[in-house]
Amino acid sequence: MSVLVDTSIWIEYFRKGNNFEKLDFLIDENLVVTNDLILTELIPFLKIRNHRKLIKLLYNINKLELIVNWEKIVEYQYKCLKNEINGVGIPDLIIAQNAKQNHCEIYSLDNHFLLLKDILKIKLAT
Repeated sequence: MSVLVDTSIWIEYFRKGNNFEKLDFLIDENLVVTNDLILTELIPFLKIRNHRKLIKLLYNINKLELIVNWEKIVEYQYKCLKNEINGVGIPDLIIAQNAKQNHCEIYSLDNHFLLLKDILKIKLAT
């Protein structure tokens, strides 16, 4: 199963080398996927730091097509609010939707995904 690696994992990986064993395993097994939203969050920061090699590597990761179903996003946001989960950003809901559309697990340090797991029936990489 492919694993959609969230921005939070990449940032920790690039900054501190944390989570390197698991991410290295996923990379070695060719299980990592990304999407344009995650790349849009990462690439500007890397450009400022002039990390051209990292940018090139990120662009070479298999990329999921990002088709936003806004009605589904509204439904997800409604479910969050109904379950008293406030503060989940639209980007996280889009990432959750994209992972579900493509039958992927999400690998993230963002606690929002733990809260969304049961409500939205998403799979998390552990």
